[in-house]
Amino acid sequence: MRRAAVKLMLAAFAAAPAALAATAPAAAAAPGAGAAPSGAAVYQQHCAKCHDSGAERIPPRSALQSMPAAQILRTLNSGEMIAIAFTLSGPERRAVAAYLGTSAPLVRPAAAAFCTDRTVRLPAGGGVPTAPTAPSASTTAATAAASAATAATWNGWSPRDDNARFQPAVEARLDAAQVRRLRLEWAFGFAGDSMAFAPPTVIGDELFVGSAGGVVYAMRASSGCLQWTFQANGPVRSSILMQPLEEPGAQHVAQHVLLFGDLTGWFYALRAETGELLWKVQVDSNDSTRLTGGPAAYRGVVFVPIASWEETRSLAPDYDCCRFRGSVVALRIRDGRLLWRAWMTGVPVARGRSSHGTIEYGPSGVGVWSRPTIDAARGLLYVGTGDNYTGPASPTSDAVVALELATGRTRWIRQLLAADIYHGLCGSTCGPDADVGSSPILTRDPEGHELLLVGQKSGVVWALDPARRGAILWRTRVGEGGTNGGVQWGMASDGVRVFATVSDLRRTAQSDPLNPNINQVDRAHGGGLTALRVSDGHTLWRVAAAACAPQAPIGCSPAQPGAVTEIPGVVFTTSDDGHLRAYATDTGELLWQFDTVRSFTTVDGVAARGGSMDGPGAVVVNGVVYVTSGYTRNSGMAGNVLLAFAPG
Repeated sequence: MRRAAVKLMLAAFAAAPAALAATAPAAAAAPGAGAAPSGAAVYQQHCAKCHDSGAERIPPRSALQSMPAAQILRTLNSGEMIAIAFTLSGPERRAVAAYLGTSAPLVRPAAAAFCTDRTVRLPAGGGVPTAPTAPSASTTAATAAASAATAATWNGWSPRDDNARFQPAVEARLDAAQVRRLRLEWAFGFAGDSMAFAPPTVIGDELFVGSAGGVVYAMRASSGCLQWTFQANGPVRSSILMQPLEEPGAQHVAQHVLLFGDLTGWFYALRAETGELLWKVQVDSNDSTRLTGGPAAYRGVVFVPIASWEETRSLAPDYDCCRFRGSVVALRIRDGRLLWRAWMTGVPVARGRSSHGTIEYGPSGVGVWSRPTIDAARGLLYVGTGDNYTGPASPTSDAVVALELATGRTRWIRQLLAADIYHGLCGSTCGPDADVGSSPILTRDPEGHELLLVGQKSGVVWALDPARRGAILWRTRVGEGGTNGGVQWGMASDGVRVFATVSDLRRTAQSDPLNPNINQVDRAHGGGLTALRVSDGHTLWRVAAAACAPQAPIGCSPAQPGAVTEIPGVVFTTSDDGHLRAYATDTGELLWQFDTVRSFTTVDGVAARGGSMDGPGAVVVNGVVYVTSGYTRNSGMAGNVLLAFAPG
């Protein structure tokens, strides 16, 4: 089928799923005229080749079996799996959802979960909150407290455009002594979800967070009570960025916009005060597109990184691989208008056939998985890139690419590993799949020299010179690296030290009893936190990860792929074993830890449990530590909870 026809069919499906279902072919139906489709047969024919494959980036069948059938059906009808499910009839989609999922209803927030006063209070005057000023002698205690709460912020993936994930003391309002006394303040459950993989954005007493079910929640940061919700087309893993809303003809900015993407390739702008959809844009027509990296913004323009799961989709033996091209797009915040697009690789063309007889296209891949980094002084945007899916290899893969903010033109490229070509069926000779999946950190060392700090799945941390076209200053190995190894989602730095955790997840020869085709994760190896000196890359200290306890659930691993967070004196890490931990920045001493793998009583009344922690790290603002818990991919432990901790 021609690509344009597929695009039209997908558009029709999103607008009228029932009409499309009526014309879709009926595959894997049970014998007999008019017989209801067999959910097991549909699963075996259309789903098992991926979900039973053991691929690390695809949820296994056990994860699907923990979800409500209604949520699976929604995902097939209009969510992340629409590109695969559009050939199935309505009865087939319902049958496979019922076969896999639980009978639990798709829970909506109860009335009791909403605040009595649903007013969203954000700073007036058009500015994103800044650090608070010192109170005057005449300032009352109540006024000072209100001013401080308004000013404290963690906006998007990192508090600042440098992507250092360092929260200064004036906004963290938390020190090492208080961290030792952290206790759970409240928990919020994501209804019907088995994953909680999106980071919260906190602006004063307002918290915004997405969910695996595609729901965006606005709630009070102090209590977790809801103010509004919004349903996106697909799962929302992206961080949410708040910006002033500059409306034509307005004399001043009194409203704000929330910007984020979903895992079906749609990018959204919502009015922060009400959750009203202002606009949405499908940023890439490839049906494997996913938006995982958070957006960055500068002077009324939002920059959106674009990645894809086509690398894994190639596991299907009848799939012609691969035609996705990674890119970054610049959209005008006011109306979503496309200003420019920077492709990360050339146009894929047919280059022969695979061993399965399918057509091979190339070059492809080079997705952008993380939030770009803004260098306003140089007018540049720094982008970390992934590997090629198919050849010929691109000079932009596994690299840092500097783009002009105004035009998207490439200023320079610093490739850290050449000829890295990898997809699910390419065999043992390809790879090593060493993406630059974490955001480059723009910082200065104690002598004032600027550096770009870059973590890679190879297990190496790099320092580049932004003044000399990314020239390499130093490199230090902190982990083994590999397909599911090395530095994955993000480091943290205060300019003196840079902190990196590694995944280095391993698998054993023993099969998972719930998924016979998948080997269990190694419960004793992987993970680790390393502190490096920014000026020269010297290792200051390293803390090995703790092995999983014998009684820990299946899916426990010491791997630490999640992003790191730093406040003065303390560095926070997360782990696939479900632990949130805090260490002293100067020595690596463990100050505090909390095991999230447990059930929680939630403020919204939803049954919730913590699990593996992969992707976003902790968010620290206004004396509170926020974190989401639950990640089923890579054989991880399911969970669906947002937690808030404060000193006791």
